[in-house]
This record gives sequence, structure tokens and C-alpha cells, in this order.
Amino acid sequence: MFSNKDLKNLIVPLFLEQLLVALVGIADVFIVGFVGETAVSGVSLVNSFNTIFIYLFTALASGGAVVISQYIGKKENNKASESASQLLLVSVLFSVSLGVIVVAANEHLMRLMFGRVEADVMTACITYLKISAYSYPALAIYNAGAAMYRSFGKTSTTMYLSVAANIINVAGNCIGVFGLKAGVAGVAYPSLLARLFSAAAITVLCFSQRNPIFYKKQWIFKWNGELQRRVLKIAVPNGVESGVFQLVKVALSSVAALFGTYQIAANGVAQSIWSMAALVCVVMGPVFITVIGQCMGAGDISGAELYFKKLMKITVMFALAWNGLIFAVTPVIMHFYVLSEETKHLVILLVLVHNAFNALAFPFADPLGKGLRATGDVKFTTAISLFTTTGIRLVFSIWFGVVLNLGVMGIAYAMCLDWVIRGVIFWVRFKRGKWKQFKVI
Repeated sequence: MFSNKDLKNLIVPLFLEQLLVALVGIADVFIVGFVGETAVSGVSLVNSFNTIFIYLFTALASGGAVVISQYIGKKENNKASESASQLLLVSVLFSVSLGVIVVAANEHLMRLMFGRVEADVMTACITYLKISAYSYPALAIYNAGAAMYRSFGKTSTTMYLSVAANIINVAGNCIGVFGLKAGVAGVAYPSLLARLFSAAAITVLCFSQRNPIFYKKQWIFKWNGELQRRVLKIAVPNGVESGVFQLVKVALSSVAALFGTYQIAANGVAQSIWSMAALVCVVMGPVFITVIGQCMGAGDISGAELYFKKLMKITVMFALAWNGLIFAVTPVIMHFYVLSEETKHLVILLVLVHNAFNALAFPFADPLGKGLRATGDVKFTTAISLFTTTGIRLVFSIWFGVVLNLGVMGIAYAMCLDWVIRGVIFWVRFKRGKWKQFKVI
């Protein structure tokens, strides 16, 4: 079903898009770094909190993408279009509700999560969260539209939108920080504008009937319980897993806050670089969903097994090369940050540990898991992910970081241990073939 050229046309634009998306976060942290370490700490803490909701919206879109891809594989484009329209409906309702709650409880949430940080860091947190929460509906709407486009393999469209959004964001950051001297707000508002643009543009494109599948008003404004159940059957476990995963990350950010401002700043900068290093696996997840989902929808089990193996080889080889490149340029990048030498040294160590395991273990822990979910094997993969996130990452982060006094390095070691254990379990699950027995539609 997918030639090498088809896979290339699917992967390359998606990689370039995600590269640009990662640059948004790096631009925020980099430019706000000129304001000072207090601002860097505030933005990085809120970004860890915001990622909870970003992952929830992504999980919802991924659930829709599995259903859409399987209908496309089954040659039922009308059902695929209706599923996409229903995904937009539930994405709007869900994201608006969350946005209202976060805006209303802004300061209380920040003090609950990061109450022990310095007063100036807390002020930066409150300012950045209030502005960024307004973008939640835009993020969810964009994810829904992007999921539809990726399901039928047209990833170049979302790539071009990312180019435009990044131009808006980076130009706005420069104006806000250097021109208007707006500090944290100077990087928050441009991100909001960029996300609003992306959401509006992808939605207009999704209504085009030149696409093989498209939105229809009558499908958007009428709740279809059957389709919603199919989407949510995959999205809810994914969302629970993502929510718990991000809550654990926020809890660990609170733990990191105990180690002092320089470790908070180093962790924040390192995470922005990690987001770049992790791009290969972030990209390959949707590729697994599209390819494996269409194979399973068409009833081609042998084809799905073939592409599982082929995509895993591509993922590991690509991840090794990319993570090596990112680590090689990290010392150079550090010269551009207004940070202490101690902070820069810690960033380099964090990136080294992360990138080694991101290349060798994470492909099995994440993209392979998304491929298993695309077959309908959701409960098992969710249960394993919840176990390793809480039973391995959280417990060992506290043990390594606090008890053994390794600080944020201990948290990084626990993260890598989580990936190794989860990746081994998912690989065994794939080899045993249990996933071949599941049905989504």
C-alpha cells in the first residue's frame, strides 16, 4: 500500500513541520533568556504544565486519526469524513472547557504546583499561563485538522502552515522582548497569535471538497454517538495515559524546583533541546498510525506486520543520526544563552543522557506503541505506559533525585529507565502477535 516514495512523502514534510513546531518552544526560551534566569525558569515550568493539555489534545486527535485511517483503508471515505467532522466537534468542546477552567484557576494552580519557587519566578509563571491558556482551543482545533490531513498522507500542508506560524511567532518574540520590553508576556502573545493562525488556516482547508475526506457542517453540529464512541475508545485511554504522564512530569518539575534556580533553568533549557532531539520519534508516531491504521482497515495483517518492521528500522536509524547531531551542536548552542557556566555544563550532561536513550530505547517505547494502538491494542499499551510512568519514572526520580541527591540528573536517569522497560515490553507484545486479533471498525 505504501511505496518507499510514499513513506518519504509522508515522513519528510512531517519531520520538517515538527522541527518548526519545536523551534517555537526553543524560540520562547531562547529569547526570554535575555530577560534573565528568573524568566527562563517561569516559562519552562509553565511549559511543563501546558504540555499536559497539549498531550491531551494530541491524544484526542490520535484517536480520531486511527478511526479515520482505518476507514480510508476500508475505502469508506464518507465515514472517514464524518469521523473527522466529529473529531473537530469534540475537540472544540473539550478544549474550551479546559481553557475556561485554567484561566479561572490560574494563580491557584501555579501556587499549588510550584508554590516553593522564588516570588519573581511565580510572577512569571502566572503571567505566562494566563496568556497561553487562551490558545488551548486553537491548539485542539489545529490538531484535529492536522490529524485528518495526516490520515490521508498530505503532510506537506501542515508543514507549510508551520512555516507561516513560526514566522509569526519568532517575529513577535523579537518585537515583544526587544522592542516592547514586555518580558514573559512578549513571548506568550506571539505564540497565541501563531496558534490562532494555524487553527483558522487548517480549518478552512479541511472544508475543501478537493480533499479525499473533508469537514461538513451537518456532521460537525450533530453529535454521532457511534462514531464518537469509536474515537473516544482509543482517545480516552490515550488521554488518560498522556494526562498521567504529564502530571508526573509536572510533579517532577515541582521536585526539580527543590534543587535551586540554576537547576530549574538548566532543566528548562535542556527540555527545549530535548524537544528537538525527540523529533524523529514524535514524527514517526503519526506515520505508524497512518500506515498501520490503513493496513488494518483494509484487513491486510501481513502488510501491517511488514510495515511495523520497516518503520521500526527507519525510526531507529533516523533517531541515531538525529540525536547525535543535536548533541554535537549543543555546546555551540550554549554560547548563545545568557546563563552561568555551571548551568550550561549541566544542560550538556542532561542532553547527553537523554539523546543516547532517545535514540536506542524511545523508538520502541513510543512509535511502536502508537503502531500497536492503531491496530486497536489500546488497553494493554495504556496499562503498561501508566505502570512505567508512575511505578518506574516517578518512584525512581524521587529515589535518584532526592534520596541519592542526584538532582535533575536523577530525574533524567529515571526517565531513561522508563523508556527501556516500556520498550522491551512493547517489542515482546509485537513479536507475540496479539495485536492481530483487534478490530476498531
